[in-house]
Amino acid sequence: MKKFVTVIFLMLFAGIEVTAQQFPDKLTMKDIFHETFIPGTRPSFSHFSPDGKTIYFNWSDSATSSTELFQVGLSGKNQKKAPKDIVRNYQLSPDGTKLLYTESGDLMLADADFENERLVVASKGFDYNPVWNPNGTKFAFVQNGDVWISGVEEAYIKQVTNKKDDEPNYSVAGWAGDKIVLSQWDTSEYEEYYFPEYAGTLVETGATRRGIPSRIISIASIDSGGVTEIFDHHGYLGVDVSASGKFVAIDATDPPQKRRTITIFNMEDLSSNILFEDSTKGWMYNTNMEFAPATDRLMFQSEQDGWNHIYTVNPDGSGFKQHTFGEYDIPWASWIDERTIAMATSEVDPGEIHLYKLDIIQNLPTKLTAEEGYRRDFRMSPDRRFIVYNKTFFNEPFDLHVVDTVIPLREVQLTNSVPEAFYEYDWQEEDYIRFTGRDGSTDLSMSVLKPEKRNPNGNPVVVFVHGAGSLQNVYKGWSNNYWREYMFHQYLTHQGYYVIEVDYRHSTGYGRKFREDVTNWMGKYETEDIEDGLAFLADNYEKADTSRVGIYGGSYGGFMALYAVGVSPDKFDAAAGLRSVTNWENYYYANPGYTLPRLGKPDEDSLHYERSSPVTYADSLQRPVILLHGLIDNNVGFQDAVHYIERLIQTGNEDFEMMIYPTERHSFRDEDAWYDEYRRIFEFFNKHLKKS
Repeated sequence: MKKFVTVIFLMLFAGIEVTAQQFPDKLTMKDIFHETFIPGTRPSFSHFSPDGKTIYFNWSDSATSSTELFQVGLSGKNQKKAPKDIVRNYQLSPDGTKLLYTESGDLMLADADFENERLVVASKGFDYNPVWNPNGTKFAFVQNGDVWISGVEEAYIKQVTNKKDDEPNYSVAGWAGDKIVLSQWDTSEYEEYYFPEYAGTLVETGATRRGIPSRIISIASIDSGGVTEIFDHHGYLGVDVSASGKFVAIDATDPPQKRRTITIFNMEDLSSNILFEDSTKGWMYNTNMEFAPATDRLMFQSEQDGWNHIYTVNPDGSGFKQHTFGEYDIPWASWIDERTIAMATSEVDPGEIHLYKLDIIQNLPTKLTAEEGYRRDFRMSPDRRFIVYNKTFFNEPFDLHVVDTVIPLREVQLTNSVPEAFYEYDWQEEDYIRFTGRDGSTDLSMSVLKPEKRNPNGNPVVVFVHGAGSLQNVYKGWSNNYWREYMFHQYLTHQGYYVIEVDYRHSTGYGRKFREDVTNWMGKYETEDIEDGLAFLADNYEKADTSRVGIYGGSYGGFMALYAVGVSPDKFDAAAGLRSVTNWENYYYANPGYTLPRLGKPDEDSLHYERSSPVTYADSLQRPVILLHGLIDNNVGFQDAVHYIERLIQTGNEDFEMMIYPTERHSFRDEDAWYDEYRRIFEFFNKHLKKS
C-alpha cells in the first residue's frame, strides 16, 4: 500500500504487535447494552450550594439510567443523596445573604441557607426568571411574558413591559445600574415540519417548528417605564453587563455563522461602538464573552489567528490585547478576578486538557492540574475560587473532580462512580496516535484497538466514525459520548477485529482550518483522513488486513459510513449507517442552524448539497450496506432512510439490509433496541468481512 503518512507521535513499541493482550472474555453483547451498565452512570454536575461548599450532581448508584440527585463536599467527603425538596435553581443576592427562586409558580425569598422562607410574589400566572438589581434592594421577574419588578424590604410591585399578544415574550438578561436589559426570542419565521409517530392507536403528525431565531435586546427604565429597543438581530447572540452597569456587550453572529461582531452600548446615552469583528469562510465556534467581575474590561475568545485564544479589551476599544498564542485550543475560559482568568487548554497535547490560571497583566500562566488526562464540562464556584469538572484517562470513565485556584496542582476527586465490577474486565488500552495526512501538513489523531489473537492470514478492520461532525472523540480517556460503542469495540477485538477511529477534519479541538476544510463539501476530506488512518494502520500493524474494512457510525457518523462506501469502494468493503443523514437538503429544513454554515442554502448552493449527500452515490453503490433508523427520529428524520433505500430499490441493488425501530428517536432509549441494533451490525460485519 502506498505510504501517505509520516509519524509524529506513536505509542507503539517493539514487540507489542506480536504479544496478545488479555481481553474481557466474559463480556457479552447483552452485558454491553443492558442495564445495569458495566461502567456505571457518569455523574452530571447540577449546581453549587449557595455557600459554594457543596456540589450537587445527578447520578445512579445502581448503575442504571434512572438517576437521582446526590451531594458531596469539595473535599470529596460526605457524599449522600440530596434531600428530595432541594432547590436546584435559585438566584443568590449580590451580598450573598438572600435567595430568590420559583416554587409552584410563585416567587420565594429566603436566607442563603434556605431558612426564613417567605412568599414575595404570587399570581394566577407563572412567575419566573428572578434577577437581583446590583444592590439587592429589588428584583425583576417575568409573569405571563412581561417583566415586572418588586421590592425586597419595601413591599411593592410594578409592571415594566406590556407586550401585545402576538409579540414575543420578554426575559430578563440583567441589570445595568437602575435599568433592566431585556431579551426577546422571535420565532415567527420558523417553518412547520413533521416527524410522524406510528406506534400508538392512531398516527400522530409529530408537528414541530424549526428555524433560526431573531433576538431583540431592549433597555427598560424603571423610573420612566419606557422600553427602548437597541439591537434586533437575526442569528445568534450573547449579552453581558459590566460590573459598573455602565456598559452592555452584545456578541452577535449571523445565521451562516460566518461574521461576528462584538458591540458595546453605553447606558448613559445608549450610544454604541463595535469593539471586535471577525469573519471566516466556514463557521464560528466557541465564541465566549464575559465582563470581568469587578471592572469594565471585557474578555472574549476567538479563532481569529486560526486557534481559539483569549483576548481582552476596554469598552472604548483601548487596551486591546491577545493573551494566549500557539497551535492549541482553549475550550473554556472564565474570570477569577479582575486580573486573572481561569482557562482549559490543549497546549500539552490535543488529547489532553489541563487547567491554568492566567495573570493578564504579566501574561503569565500558572498550571492548576498535573495528572495526564482529559477534562471537560467546567463550572466555577460562586466565589470564583473552585472549578469543578469531569476528568477521564484511558479506561478510567469520567468522574467529577475539583481544583482550588488558590492552591495549584492539588486536584481532588469528588466522585467514585465506577462500579467495582468494571475492573473485573481487563480492558485493552488503545494506542493513541498522532500522524500526518497525505498533504504533509494536516496532523491527525487516531486510536487503535488490536485483536486478541493475530491471524496469520491477517485480521479485518472496523472503522468507527464519531457523530456530530464538530466533535472530538479521540483523546486520552474513556469516551463520554460513545461509551457503549467503546465496549462494543472491545468486544470486536475479542472476535478478531482491529478497531480504529480517526478524528477527521471537521472535528473540534484542532483549530479553525482543520474544522472548516469541509465547508461546502462534507464527506470529501473526512474520507481522505480516515483512508490515511487505514494506510497508517497497514504500514505499522503487521496483521491488519486493510483489504477487509467495515465502517460504521451514527448520525454524522452514519452519513460518513454511507458516503465513504459510496465514493471509495476500493477502501471500504461494508458500511453500517445508524440514523444516517443521506440527503443534506432534508437536514437543512430540520436543522438550518447546523447545515446553513456548512453547505449554504439548497436553492442557491445545490452543488454543495448534491456532492455531500450519500443518496447521490447510491445509484452506483458497489458494497453492501445496512441502515438502522428510529421511525420517530425528530433530528435526522426517517425520510433520509426512505430516500436512500428507494434509490437502491429503483437501481436494482439487492445487497442491502434495513431495520426500523418504531418507538425510537435519534438517541435510543430502550436497551433491547440498543442490543438489537448492534447485534445486527456485528452479524453484518461477520458476514461481509470474515473469510470463510
